Amino acid sequence: MTAPAAPAVTTDRTPDRLLVAGALAGPVFAASAVIQMLTRTGFDITRHPISQLATGGLGWIQIATFVLAGLGGLALAAGIRRTLHDGVGRRALPVCVGIFGAGLIAAGAFTMDPENGFPSGTPDRPVDGMSWHSIAHSASAVVAFTALAVAAVVLAVRCARRRAALPAVLNAVAALILFLPMSQEHMSVQIAVNGLVAFTWTTVVAASLRRTP
Repeated sequence: MTAPAAPAVTTDRTPDRLLVAGALAGPVFAASAVIQMLTRTGFDITRHPISQLATGGLGWIQIATFVLAGLGGLALAAGIRRTLHDGVGRRALPVCVGIFGAGLIAAGAFTMDPENGFPSGTPDRPVDGMSWHSIAHSASAVVAFTALAVAAVVLAVRCARRRAALPAVLNAVAALILFLPMSQEHMSVQIAVNGLVAFTWTTVVAASLRRTP
C-alpha cells in the first residue's frame, strides 16, 4: 500500500506583485516630473503646475506618466483588497485608492490648457476661459486627491484602533495636507507638495503591506 501523495503547496504571488506596482507608481511619477521640469524650456514650478507638462509637443510624456501612475494606483487598490481581510477600512481603503488611480488616468486623458508662457510660444498670461478638457482635468485631480485624503483618514483610524500611534499621526498629517484649500498665489507649488505627499503615502502603504505576514 503506497502512502498518499502530499498535497501541493501553492503560493499566490499576485498580491505581492500588485503591491510592488503600487509602490513604484510614486517614484516613476516623481522621476518623470523632475526630469521634465529640468529639461523642458520655459517651465517654472512657481508658475506652472506639473499637469501643464502634459501640453505641447512633448506633452505625451506627462500624459503617459499620469496613466502609468494611475494604473499603479489601481494595482495598489487591488493589492490592498487582497491583503486586508479584517479591521477598520478593509473595504473603504481599496475603494478610495482605486478612485485615486482612476482619477489620475482621467487627469492624463484630459489635459490642461497652455497658459502663462508654457509651452514656449504660449502668451504669457492666464487662459481666457477654461476649455472643457481643462475643466475635466481639474475635476479629475480634485476627486483623485480627495479620495486619497479620505484613504489616509481611514488608515489613521485603523492605526489608532490598533494602538499604532506614530503611523496614525503620520496618516492624519498626510490627510490634513491633502485637505488644505488651494492657495491662488502658490497653487503650482502646493500641487507639487500634494503630489509628493500622495505618492509618498502610496509607496509607504504598499511597502508596509508587503512586510505584513
